[in-house]
Order: sequence, then C-alpha cells, then structure tokens
Amino acid sequence: MTDLRSVTLCALLATSCTGVPVTSVSPMALELHTRKRVPIDAALGLTGEYRVVEETVRWDPAKTAIIIVDMWDDHWCKSAAHRVAELAPAIDHVAEVARKHGILVVHCPSTTIEPYEGTKARARAASAPAAEPPVPLSRELRWGTTWCWEQAEREAALPIDDSDMGCDCEDECQIRDAWSMEIATIRIDDRDAVSDNGQEVYNLLTAEGIDNVILMGVHLNMCVLGRPFGIRQMVNLGKNVVLVRDLTDTMYDPKMRPFVDHFTGTDLVVEHVEKYWCPSITSSDLGADAPFRFREDPRNE
Repeated sequence: MTDLRSVTLCALLATSCTGVPVTSVSPMALELHTRKRVPIDAALGLTGEYRVVEETVRWDPAKTAIIIVDMWDDHWCKSAAHRVAELAPAIDHVAEVARKHGILVVHCPSTTIEPYEGTKARARAASAPAAEPPVPLSRELRWGTTWCWEQAEREAALPIDDSDMGCDCEDECQIRDAWSMEIATIRIDDRDAVSDNGQEVYNLLTAEGIDNVILMGVHLNMCVLGRPFGIRQMVNLGKNVVLVRDLTDTMYDPKMRPFVDHFTGTDLVVEHVEKYWCPSITSSDLGADAPFRFREDPRNE
C-alpha cells in the first residue's frame, strides 16, 4: 500500500506523548496508539507490578523523525542476519510512507558511515549547525560509538540474559566484523539523513525543530537502547519517544535466562522499555496493513 491507511491525519488539538498539549502543530497530525506500563504502586519503585495503559496521541509530522538503528547488511550471528533481512522490507515500507507525509527518516548504521560520505543524506546530518544539548551526551565508548549504559536509578536489569551476546544459532557463531553498510533493502532517499554520531543527530533534530522520535531497528536489548541516538539518549534529551515494537529484534538465546523462545524474549524487552523508558506503537500506526511478525515466531501458528 502507498497511502497512510493506519496513520490517521487528524485536526489540531494534538497531544504530546506525555499528554501535554502541543501548541504549534501543522493542520494535520499523526495519530499514534501507544502502549506503556505504569506502576500499580509507585511506592515500590522498580520492584512492583505494572499495568498496561493505552493512549492515543497526535504528533506533527514536520516535528517527527524516524530513527532506523543498525539495520546492517550482515551480522556475525547468522540467525540475527536472517531476521534483519526479513525485517528490512517492512521498515523500508514504513520509511517510504513517512517521507510522503513530511517525517524525517534518519538512518543510523553504526560504524559504517564511510560509504555514505558525499551523499546528500550524509551531508544533511553532518552539516547541521552545532547545538548545545540540555544534558551532557554520553562519552563512554562501546562497539565503535558512544554508549548509554543501563541507568540503575531509572530501570531494573534487563529481563533476559544476553551475557553470551545472544546468538541463538544451533552452532554458536564466532563474533567478527560482518557489516559494511545498511542493508540495501532499506532505501536511503536524498530527503533522509545518515549518521552514527550522537552530537550530529542532536544537531540535526534541533535544526529541523524535531521534538518527536520514533525508533525501530536492531537490537533492542543492545543498540536500540544504548546507542547515542537510541532510546536512553533520546529520552534523556527530553524528546517524545516511541518504540515500534514489531519492527525490532533482540540478541537473545533461549538457552539463557529466562529460558523462553526468542520472540517471547523480545517481548520481555519491549515490556522493559514500556515500563522504564517510553511507550511503544506498532507499524500499523505508520502505514502497514498489519503488525509485522517473523515467520519463525511460533505464535503465528
């Protein structure tokens, strides 16, 4: 489909992700059906039970960006590479619909930026005027970029054990430098931007007047949360953030705690995000006919 069947374009009276009225929106707004989890007893802090809260929020497309995280052309884990290839067409479709409605698409394939030097998309990010962030950006390094680690004062430990790096192949793959660029299935348009630098991405969002960030890509328990353009950093910067929960994956091996299938493991990390960081939506809010499901997900049966 090429139209926004599920992206309802509504009149003014928009609200931000926190329910605060947006005072300046375009005549048409992007309607998102969000899901988050709130403590039943706030006094218990990070240890209590949570309930699901669903809300409809409306964002100005001109003040909204999609950030595509680490959808590389290959991966050292064969299963992870297979799932990225399966996921990529769904992300490409959402990105194409988003462009037509004025949403900025930012491609962030970490450590593989060199192939994009000299392109319009790369220049759009690199040339954005320097902007001072409201809080210091993370300067700690991990896997080739700066990194936002777990914040114990805000979130509990992840609900899955990824200490083995999460390869779920029958024969565990050897870690290697596998990727060279973003997977070609996801088209990069001249209207888009390309960066893996947290300061550049913040500069770009500031220059474009973007308050709202939609995140998708891989892997949720690692890069989507921790990269300098990921969930933790964007929330800490004060952006309105949502995760597209069906357009992501995890590095998780069912042989590790909590000993559930891979896709249930991903769901648990989505719940973690909804509890401690930001709401989630599905790709149906962004033009997909139905939420994406991996072919191997046993819940499809």
